[in-house]
Amino acid sequence: MIKKLLLLTLTLTSFISFSQEGYYDDVDLNLTGIELKDALSVKITATHTNFLYYSDVWEASKITDQDSDPSRVVLIYGWEDGSDQDDTNDRTRDNSLQDTGSGASFRWNREHVFPKSLANPKLNTDEPGPATDAHHLRAADRGRNSSRSNRKFGRGSGNSDFSTVDFHQGNEGPNTAAWYPGDEWKGDVARMMMYMYLRYGSVCLPSAVGVGSNDSTPDDMIDLFLVWNVDDPVSDFEKTRNTYHENTNNSAAQGNRNPFIDNPFLATRIWGGDSAQDIWGIYTTNDNEAPTVPTNVTISNQDFTSFDVSWDASDDNEAVTGYDIFVDGILTKQTSNATAVITALNPDTTYSITILAKDLVNNKSEQSASESGTTLTDSEAPAAPTNLEASGMSDSSFTLSWEASLDNNEIAEYNVYVDGSLVSTVTTLSEVVNGLTASTDYTAYIIAKDTSDNLSQQSSTVNISTTAGGTGVAAELFISEYVEPEGGNNKAIEIVNLTGSTIDLAGYELRRNPSGGSEWSIEINLDSGDVKTITPGDVFVVTHGGADDAFLVAQSDLQTDPNIENGAPLSFNGDDPVGLFKNDVLIDIVGEFNGGNGVFAQDATLRRNGDVTGPNTTFSQQNDWASFTANTFDGIGSHTSTLSTNDALFNTFKIYPNPTNGNKIYFNLNQDVKVTIYNVLGKLIQTENMNANTNSINISTLSKGMYILKINSENQFITKKIIKN
Repeated sequence: MIKKLLLLTLTLTSFISFSQEGYYDDVDLNLTGIELKDALSVKITATHTNFLYYSDVWEASKITDQDSDPSRVVLIYGWEDGSDQDDTNDRTRDNSLQDTGSGASFRWNREHVFPKSLANPKLNTDEPGPATDAHHLRAADRGRNSSRSNRKFGRGSGNSDFSTVDFHQGNEGPNTAAWYPGDEWKGDVARMMMYMYLRYGSVCLPSAVGVGSNDSTPDDMIDLFLVWNVDDPVSDFEKTRNTYHENTNNSAAQGNRNPFIDNPFLATRIWGGDSAQDIWGIYTTNDNEAPTVPTNVTISNQDFTSFDVSWDASDDNEAVTGYDIFVDGILTKQTSNATAVITALNPDTTYSITILAKDLVNNKSEQSASESGTTLTDSEAPAAPTNLEASGMSDSSFTLSWEASLDNNEIAEYNVYVDGSLVSTVTTLSEVVNGLTASTDYTAYIIAKDTSDNLSQQSSTVNISTTAGGTGVAAELFISEYVEPEGGNNKAIEIVNLTGSTIDLAGYELRRNPSGGSEWSIEINLDSGDVKTITPGDVFVVTHGGADDAFLVAQSDLQTDPNIENGAPLSFNGDDPVGLFKNDVLIDIVGEFNGGNGVFAQDATLRRNGDVTGPNTTFSQQNDWASFTANTFDGIGSHTSTLSTNDALFNTFKIYPNPTNGNKIYFNLNQDVKVTIYNVLGKLIQTENMNANTNSINISTLSKGMYILKINSENQFITKKIIKN
């Protein structure tokens, strides 16, 4: 029975008194909007006491997804009884035919209804959490599951298939067809996506997994799922799954429930839209009378980015339970009170505010008369940025860093000036300035700008001199490592700069030659990420967007999109050559273009020999590359270049342990070197002179993070990345 129910009429009270689920006894179900969403989120999080491992979900699925015939499981997206020639559309399957990775047909596996790659961050099945939450894992035909892939959900009708209505940026480019789950399953999908949003918040956004609009909701819920929740009522199958998982006496049960299976109308209470099924009956009456229109809307306490809104409460024949607040016609906030604070506004801007009232059963008033409110004008300039420093000087670049400016409102951006000219505008507290001339003096300063375009005084200036650069041993960038793991997406391409000068990555691309055929696949532009240049002696690492090895991810400078051709061009499998292009011209390759589907590096790492001094469009594995066993990642992030066989400093060079959680790192050396440590912004942190007798560096003063080590000896150098945990 509802413990905190608003005072209703005796008739309504009698009607609902026996309908309430005991699981929600400590939840105030009179709440609406975000307040109800938060209360339910607290409930399902607190009762989620058993976190499943991925292996547990197999056993749970055989029970919760059981058909009326206990030897079979029900397959989401399926509809057919198995009598036709298409296995992928079957609605049920023998529960013993689970997918074991053997490649056999006619198998079922576990569909992540919220795809792992669409979450932020991506879901990881190796640890308990959203990836192993059984409320969104359903038995599915393997082939049909593969067809859905990680496509977003979209509109359709009939049985499951690609949507012909909705498209999105996905695994086949910007116009990927969305996935329609089928008339029988769309309500299931909607309620699972609502649960995942309720349970995991911004990690599992509805707007990330479906094609729709959130203009009519106060958060990221989209209209698509609200419509499906209404159109497809809850099935007994869903109810059975829900009941199983509440009871932790059951094997592989979680302890919590999906509230939207228990009562779909809860979604209506939170996000609005058409009224969904009210299973409990507590929101269903013969009441068709809407509340009166809110009056006397008043705006007060105006600030630069917020103001208060209040109004006279509406009347209703039963009870008013909430209000929707519209800012310039867009639903912005929901509340159960006759007052609210509107935030995230712009200074010196006029907004139109209207209010509507709702009652318990979602009868809505008309919107109130519009009231205008204007935020304050900000005419105060920010303070000048302080402690400007320059670091990481090279022949063509340097890094500037500074401390944040203070302002009475909010800083919008920083303008970076070099020799009196504006060179860039950033929102961070650092910037890499590129495209400079070697052996040249420069002067830099920073100016802050707030959200009202007020400019600060300029910071103090710093004087910088670029280095002279060097002759280098290479005329161009080239591929220094190719990583193809034994299963999974821990794939990488490393590119090294031995030219002696900083190289701008504009115009450089990687492309894949599928199975050694006659065409190149989709490219990735190397300057499409945050890193735009490679300094002399450094490497640039491109990883597959689905990579999950911690060391590999830490070394990565650019990730491919796993939704585009399975992470192309890093979707290779040992028989796919990869080419480095500059301005559409092939300059280096690993593997033989148009050489057929011969395997040259399956489940292996290829590393360019240290005596290779430039790119080559003719692949010679025997002469130019060393091969290592599968999942060898320790060489990624640095490349050893041996300039001559008589002066090979780094033949036996090693740093260990790396990563480290200790206070020292150790070196294996055979001659004197100079070791310089920089942070990832290029700021000099520490310099040490090393030899075979002093083979360690104390790093106890370094905070956790990644650092760059440059090791120099005469005309040789090497750059290494280390991680302190």
